[in-house]
Amino acid sequence: MERSIENLYIWQEARIVVNDIYTMMQNCHDYGFKDQIQRAAISIMNNIAEGSESGSDAKFINFLYIAKGSCGEVKSMLYLCEDFGHCTEEIRISLQNRIKKISGGIVKMIETLKNDTK
Repeated sequence: MERSIENLYIWQEARIVVNDIYTMMQNCHDYGFKDQIQRAAISIMNNIAEGSESGSDAKFINFLYIAKGSCGEVKSMLYLCEDFGHCTEEIRISLQNRIKKISGGIVKMIETLKNDTK
């Protein structure tokens, strides 16, 4: 079943996080690191989108698990952003808290989808 990604809270929040990470990394000259965190953030947003249009709840759940894994990667890399001086502790914590909310929303969506298939 196709879902409108624009109406999904987790997708909306992931889009905001992607934009914030791009802004934060704007002056980073470590292009490998910059690319990795940006791609991981985009992966959250795009896997939610791809799953929502995949055609089945089972496929959507799989894409949501991938998006959840990308949440973990971004949360981890944000520590390095702070360590390398790309962000302050406050910015790291703020972004990590938003990622945790997205991750929690992904879990809730997975649970809902699993209950709908029973």
